Amino acid sequence: MDQLNGLAAFVRAAETRSFVAAGRELGLTASAVGKAVAKLEQRLGARLFQRSTRRIGLTAEGTLFYERCQRILGDIADAEAELQRALDAPRGRLRVSMPSATHRLMVPVLPEFMRLYPEIELDLDFNDRIVDVIEAGLDVVMRSGALADSRLMSRRVGPFRFVVVASPGYLDRHGVPERPADLERHACLRYKYPTAGTLQDWVFRTEPGARPIRVPATLVCNSTDALVAAAERGLGLHCTGDFIVRNAVAAGTLRTVLDDYQAPPGQFWALWPSSRQLSPKVRVFVDFLCTRLLPAVSEPAPPP
Repeated sequence: MDQLNGLAAFVRAAETRSFVAAGRELGLTASAVGKAVAKLEQRLGARLFQRSTRRIGLTAEGTLFYERCQRILGDIADAEAELQRALDAPRGRLRVSMPSATHRLMVPVLPEFMRLYPEIELDLDFNDRIVDVIEAGLDVVMRSGALADSRLMSRRVGPFRFVVVASPGYLDRHGVPERPADLERHACLRYKYPTAGTLQDWVFRTEPGARPIRVPATLVCNSTDALVAAAERGLGLHCTGDFIVRNAVAAGTLRTVLDDYQAPPGQFWALWPSSRQLSPKVRVFVDFLCTRLLPAVSEPAPPP
């Protein structure tokens, strides 16, 4: 490092023909520049400058050495600039874990992301297991619900709602539930969390004085896709995220019920390991999730 600093002091002094001006550019005193040059001359065994009381000038050996040093320092500057560009560009493998059902949101916008960032290699894992982000070596995870791990940075991706759906055929045969308590007389298709084995709660806006309800577990399954398919085939009512059944509702294979009793929206969050420097690939992916993945959800009307 001392040798490199000596070369830099020599080149600036050669260009400015002044130890004072060279020191000003390098943030050093004129004395420090003079000592660095003298040390370099001693190591080389050659005099690089002709010195006078008013100015300095290169010797023949100094001129030859200056041309070579100028190229060396230029190459170092180019290497630093190239490295900085590499650090600034979003590239490399990006390991991401997302809830299994969110492939419906992610896959449609993947072409846009991959067009914008062709040097990022996405490794997407869609599952509902709660994993240790740092221990698993993940770059980003998307989760809903409460955030507990203080080692992680977070940013809100967007809202979603839980809706209750059933096929038109099921509703024709069994009737449309008017209030959450009516669910006790219906077939209900319940999602089971694969890690904990517990059933997902069906949460509604409650009426004053309403008693707690017991939602039947007519069919239990750890696959959202299977439960949606079962609901479309008329096996019962299913409670799930609105984005999961948006296309089925639009196509008419499922209808929403109990809309007036929808619970407040849930939130999806992007999480990543905290560090002082956020890598470009993580930054652009999180930005993309937060701007492209979920539309805004308006508040429903209060229950009658």
